[in-house]
Amino acid sequence: MAIEFEGRVAIVTGAGGGLGRLHALALAARGAKVLVNDLGGAVDGSGGSATAAQAVVDEIRAAGGEALANGASVTDFEAVQAMVQQAVDAWGRVDILVNNAGILRDKSFAKMDMDDFRLVVEVHLMGAAHCCKAVWPHMQAQNYGRIVMTTSSTGLYGNFGQANYGAAKLAQVGLMQTLAIEGAKHGIHVNALAPTAATRMTEGLMPEAVLAALRPEAVVPAMLVLAHESAPTRTTLCAGAGGFEAAFITLTEGVYLGQGDQVPEQLAAQLSQVLDRSREQVPASGAAQGTLEVGKAMAAAR
Repeated sequence: MAIEFEGRVAIVTGAGGGLGRLHALALAARGAKVLVNDLGGAVDGSGGSATAAQAVVDEIRAAGGEALANGASVTDFEAVQAMVQQAVDAWGRVDILVNNAGILRDKSFAKMDMDDFRLVVEVHLMGAAHCCKAVWPHMQAQNYGRIVMTTSSTGLYGNFGQANYGAAKLAQVGLMQTLAIEGAKHGIHVNALAPTAATRMTEGLMPEAVLAALRPEAVVPAMLVLAHESAPTRTTLCAGAGGFEAAFITLTEGVYLGQGDQVPEQLAAQLSQVLDRSREQVPASGAAQGTLEVGKAMAAAR
């Protein structure tokens, strides 16, 4: 099956450089009309210029594709709504949203300024929420949509010096989980991509041979699969250096201890059983935790 996007309209945020640029170019090369969004700021979010987005649009047009530039900050909901309207006015619909915009303000938590924490969360989490909210009514009306969040191994598993970034990135997975459930009846699939790639955010942090393996181009195939009409939903794909994996948030079988004064001691004594992963599940929704717990209580009461 060919992964094609003829007739589809895509919005890619943070697409003026790095991974976002490659996402936009790949979607356009496979037939999508692409709105290229980029504030044009530095890695830390400072500054701004629409020239980065326009340069990518020029690349797409030079290759025979259709594209428009947009310089909105994803932190500005009104500007994001105008961005989505720009795509709808030009092409009549929005099929794909790739939430790629992000910044870094790395420091150990002990040394981190809370303004830097807040801004990173604002760009990654609220930026993604703004974009999802703006495209949602259009996708509902047409009974079709594909949304790709950009999460990170830092969000999934942690990384020193990135408490703000990790919190914001895992929050995008939480947003994905609920939007996938709510979007299902409208044909809206919502997924997340955890890239391992050398971009201007990571240069200077790794040896040259590793940087060569981690070309951002290697991440793009996972985005294309998640943005395609054949995409799964509520899926987190990890991609880098030619490797592809999936990450899951699971729930163990656990134990039933009841309610009583000695439960803390009993829980401490049986913690290894609670942590045993041999019968873990991937819940269909958050209700699964309560269902499992109440089920154990009802079984114990029989």
